[in-house]
Amino acid sequence: MKPGQKRLLDVDNHLVVPVGENVRVLIAGSDVMHSWFVPSFGVQMYAVVGRLNETWFNVEHEGVYYGQCNQICGVNHAFMPIVVEAVSKDAFAKWVDEKKKQARNDSAAAIRLAGAAPAAAAAQ
Repeated sequence: MKPGQKRLLDVDNHLVVPVGENVRVLIAGSDVMHSWFVPSFGVQMYAVVGRLNETWFNVEHEGVYYGQCNQICGVNHAFMPIVVEAVSKDAFAKWVDEKKKQARNDSAAAIRLAGAAPAAAAAQ
């Protein structure tokens, strides 16, 4: 654990959403039944194998919100937290831009590692 992390509630990657916008959540399962449950939003939806479920929420205030799977879904049930970080629309736009840049850099690095030249360099 890193300083400031909450035991059994923190995750590697937060779900980042803008405040004041409807956020659509698509939920599916691949092994057993799980539950996407964030009490602060009043949202609980089941992830069922072979089925695509949908719900939505709209966060009114910036902050970090926690949830967990609340189904007895297996041995690692206690280790299935959910963290939603609600940020301003401007901060969300900046976050999206940063993730796009990071994805481009990761893709370029993967192409270099694979030994293939990027399309722009191959065209030269």
